[in-house]
Parts: sequence; C-alpha cells; structure tokens
Amino acid sequence: MATIVATNSGTWKAVIRKIGWPTTIKTFRLKKDAEDWARRTEDEMVRGLYIQRAPSERTSVKAAIERYVLEVTPTKRPASQTTELRRAETLKSYFGAYSMAGITPNLIAQFRDTRLAGDIDKKTGKRRPRAANTVRIELALLSHLFSIAISEWKLGLIYNPVQVVRKPSPAPGRNRRLTLGEETALLAKVDAHSNPMLRWIVRIALETGMRSSEIASLKRGQIDLAHRVVNLAETKNKTSRTVPLTLDATALFKEALANPIRPIDTDLVFFGEPGRDGKRRPYTFNKIWITLKESVGLKDLHFHDLRHEAVSRFVEGGLGDQEVAAISGHKSMQMLKRYTHLRSATLVERLDTLPRKHRQ
Repeated sequence: MATIVATNSGTWKAVIRKIGWPTTIKTFRLKKDAEDWARRTEDEMVRGLYIQRAPSERTSVKAAIERYVLEVTPTKRPASQTTELRRAETLKSYFGAYSMAGITPNLIAQFRDTRLAGDIDKKTGKRRPRAANTVRIELALLSHLFSIAISEWKLGLIYNPVQVVRKPSPAPGRNRRLTLGEETALLAKVDAHSNPMLRWIVRIALETGMRSSEIASLKRGQIDLAHRVVNLAETKNKTSRTVPLTLDATALFKEALANPIRPIDTDLVFFGEPGRDGKRRPYTFNKIWITLKESVGLKDLHFHDLRHEAVSRFVEGGLGDQEVAAISGHKSMQMLKRYTHLRSATLVERLDTLPRKHRQ
C-alpha cells in the first residue's frame, strides 16, 4: 500500500514500497494526483508492467546527447564522427531543455517541419530550407539516441517517439554527369594546382569510383601495383572490398607513391600537415576543391558526382551489375537501379546491330 504524506512545501509525496521492486517516490501538487499515480503504479507492478520513469524525467535531452557523443559517437567511423557532432548540436539546440520523457511525436514533427522550412538568414531575411535527406539523418540520430537510452541506459522510456513520426521523403539520387568540356576545364585547373595530391585524388576518383573518404584515408600498404588493385579494409558500408585499377589509375598511384616530399612519419598516401598533437592526418582538400570547381563554372558539381560519373562509365562500358557493384561497393542491385537507363541505351544500340529477317 502506498504512503501519501504532505511535505513542508505544501506538496504531496507518494511513496511505494513493494517487495521485489525498488522504492518509488514521486511528488505532486495535489493529493488526488498523488493517490491516482500510486494506484496506477501499484497496479502496473502487480501485472509486471511497471517501468521506472523517473530517470527519463530527470535526464535532459542535452545531457543524453552529451553522453551519446562521449560513448557512442567514438565507435563510428572517423569521417562520420565529425558530421555527427554537428548534427548533435542541432538537436541539442532544439530539444536540449526538454527531459527525455518530455519528447513527444508532436514535438518531433514540429522539429521536422521547422527544419524543412529552414531557418531565417540574418543577412538576407530569407529562409534557408534544409534538404529532406539532411532532416532524415538528423531524425535517425535522434531515434538512435532513444534506442540506446531504452536498451542500454535503461532510462525508463516507454517507447521511441521518433519511430511513429513520418519522415521526409528521400530525395532522388543525383544524376550530375560531366560533359567533355567540363571535364577538360576541371582537370586542367586541378592539374595546375601547386599540390599534386589534388590532381591524383580527383583523377583517381574518376577512374575508380572510390569515395573521397576512401581515397583520402589510403595507406601505402593497401595499394598493390603488381596486381593492380586497392584493398579497402573499411568502407562506408562497413565491409571490405578490392577495387581493380585501370591502367591510368595504376599510373596515378605510381606517381603518388613516388611522391618525393613524402615525410617519414606517415604511411598515408595523401597526407596533411601535422596537427597540434604532432600527428599527420589525411590531406584535407575540400576547401581548395570548392574554389577550383567554382572558378571553372561548376558550382553545382559535388565531389561525390565524380563517383557517379565513374560508375556510369563502368555501366556504359558494358560491365554487368555484379561487376559494377564489386568495384563500387554498392550493397544491392536495387542501389544500382539509377543506372538502368544507361544500360537500356546500350542495349538499344546492340539491338540495332542484330541481323534482321524480313518476312516474305
């Protein structure tokens, strides 16, 4: 039986002591609320349904995110950690003051709609809408936070509120292709850059379809010039794969490995300057890449479009879906569907070469 007592501050405290359950205490403004809560809680205990919600009520979303960043984020790939920290700050600024128990589907839906509409730019006074995929990833991070809080931290949450909220529809995949003139202008600018590593990275991306993070993190031991392959131990899909090299890609890697200014304190193929801790990290080229591509009128070109260009050329060259997937690392044939139109065009050309039999 619960004990209901008045406090010195004029509130009512409900205390439940039941064998097999931890002592449960909650304070209410009205005695009736305390009695109702005690009755419901004891009933849940009898039926084995009771969940101690106090931890989720005491834990703010800000504190939960900070714990997530300390415990969970470091287990992810280095490239993912940087972007996740930025997304965590966005979630913290919107939900931080709420308790974990106070986050409702309605509140999450409001966050979704606000992000899609965009924040107001202080300089222009106009809204800057966020891409649907950006909001989807932010919601995925929030959902994983709740999943961890439920399954590992045992905060006493009843359910994951993000799971019942409608997610923005994913945007169609980009189909940005390089024209011959664009490629000529871009590569001329890249080749003229003072650091030859930029030239090697951009051209290798076009030849192999490797992601920028995969190229930038390469170490010398991963490149087998004798067999003309690159061994990727860890990729975005968390699986290893072997990337075969064209003759041009092989020549580019030979140049990169023979870099005369390579320092002796790193095994990275594409290396940057030492950080404050004295360690060298991969060459950071995003800033100069943006400047160079915009200087030749390719502001809308993303580095990841070079991967799409490479995969498109594999398809146009006649490679089968499984062969393309083995090179690019796409995990399913479904992910290669966006290139179907290229294969259809090739099939049409091949149909035109078939001998015709005229009816009598």
